[in-house]
Amino acid sequence: MDQWMLDLRNSVTKGETLAQDYDVDVNEINDVRKVYPMRIPQYYYSLIKEKGDPIWEQSVPSIEELQDENAEEDPLHEDEDSPVPRLTHRYPDRVLFLITDRCPMYCRFCTRKRMVGRASDVTEKTIAMGIEYIRNHTEVRDVLLSGGDPLMVSDEKLEHIIASLRAIPHVEIIRIGTKFPCVLPSRITDKLCNMLKKYHPIFLNTHFNHPREITPQAKEACERLANAGIPVGCQTVLMKGINDDPEVIKELMHKLVMMRVRPYYLYQTDLTKGTNHFRARVEVGLQIIEALRGHTTGFAVPQFVIDAPGGGGKIPLLPEYVVRFNSKEVVLRNFEGKEYRYPQVDQKLVKYPRKIKAINF
Repeated sequence: MDQWMLDLRNSVTKGETLAQDYDVDVNEINDVRKVYPMRIPQYYYSLIKEKGDPIWEQSVPSIEELQDENAEEDPLHEDEDSPVPRLTHRYPDRVLFLITDRCPMYCRFCTRKRMVGRASDVTEKTIAMGIEYIRNHTEVRDVLLSGGDPLMVSDEKLEHIIASLRAIPHVEIIRIGTKFPCVLPSRITDKLCNMLKKYHPIFLNTHFNHPREITPQAKEACERLANAGIPVGCQTVLMKGINDDPEVIKELMHKLVMMRVRPYYLYQTDLTKGTNHFRARVEVGLQIIEALRGHTTGFAVPQFVIDAPGGGGKIPLLPEYVVRFNSKEVVLRNFEGKEYRYPQVDQKLVKYPRKIKAINF
């Protein structure tokens, strides 16, 4: 058995284990566990410095999860946009393909709390149906493997799925979304990387939310992926009391780029049942982006997005840098708050492509 599987077996899964190290209400934790499972790898558990710190809040069940009764379980309508089980086809040229409902850690803020860690309805049959759907839909050029966490499956099973997708002529890009580099970096082995690099272009997005998650082990895992030619991006979730601070986010982004992980998204927390106690106000995210833009490397600034409720997809949000514009000029505000004028091209002199319409002022 691979070392990462042994590490996973030793995870913290019960309130009684937490009670050996911390003053916790075991009954309360186990009540939450009955609804929303708990698993904390010992590696990630070792990063907790004290009860209630950012590592604790992301991994240890809270009674607030059960008190959040009015929100939707599937606010993004992933199930509604599923033509076959566990495949979501929302955007024209790409699909989300869930190949497992198991995770190395059950994040307390997870947007798929409705399904992860429960009775499995991801099977060999649903995976075969997903591959067949992609094969029959030539508009699909980009496939995102997710779950659960797709790296929960064995290297052999994962390779079978990836190889099947790579054999489809119109599939150009295969992406993997995984939490493993953050919560159990021992999963990122040379064997895994050597397998993945046979099927380029492979892209991988991972998930760090706080600077304390950037450890030598995490750095080694991410660099191993980068050395295999796999571009690694990070999707960070903005969470109240955890990382809703410009300095915390800036430190995280700097540490990410130092281990060759590109900041990709800063997510506004989804409206998922059981997670709303994590939500920060939207203007906090805008203030964070404004504190980064111009004050650090451009590619260290993630895109702040809201995944629109009701299945509207990801919508980017930016601070107001365009003060005003008309047919003569655009007035811009830079990171220092200073205004600059940029002259417009005379619309009469511009020939727009057929699909692009000029804006009338």
